[in-house]
Amino acid sequence: MEHTILAKELFSKRCHCSQAVLASFADELGITQEMALKVGSCFGGGMRKGEVCGACTGALMALGIKYGMSTIGDFENQQVADEYAKKFLNEFSKQNGSYLCRELLKCNLANDEERQNAREHGLFTTVCPKLIESAVLIAEQLMNES
Repeated sequence: MEHTILAKELFSKRCHCSQAVLASFADELGITQEMALKVGSCFGGGMRKGEVCGACTGALMALGIKYGMSTIGDFENQQVADEYAKKFLNEFSKQNGSYLCRELLKCNLANDEERQNAREHGLFTTVCPKLIESAVLIAEQLMNES
C-alpha cells in the first residue's frame, strides 16, 4: 500500500501522527508495524507539548533507521543521517511554514483548552492529514535518493 494512504489510514484510526508516518515505512525498514507504533507512541502532537510536529518525528525516525549510525563509532553514517534530518526539516518547513506543531496548528496542544478547541475546529481531520502526507512524501523522496 502506498505510504501516504497507509499513514493517513492509520491516523484516521486514532494513531498519533508520529506513529502513522513511521509505521507506513515499517516493512521496508525491516521493523514490524507493532514496533513502529510503539516507538512512535510518545511523539504525537509535538511530544504532547506542541513542539516538533509528530509527522516530522515519525519521518525523522524512518530516516534514522535507513541512514543512521548502527554501531558505536559509525560517525560517517551519523553525519549522513544528520544531513538528511536537516534536508527533511528544511523542506517540510518550506512547504508548510514551520515544523513546530503549535505553529502549524496555531494552537498549543499542551493546553487542554486549546487541544479541545483544535478538536472542535476539525484541525485533526483537516490540517494534520495534509501534514502527514507532506512528511511522508518528503521522507520518500529522501529515502529514494540513494
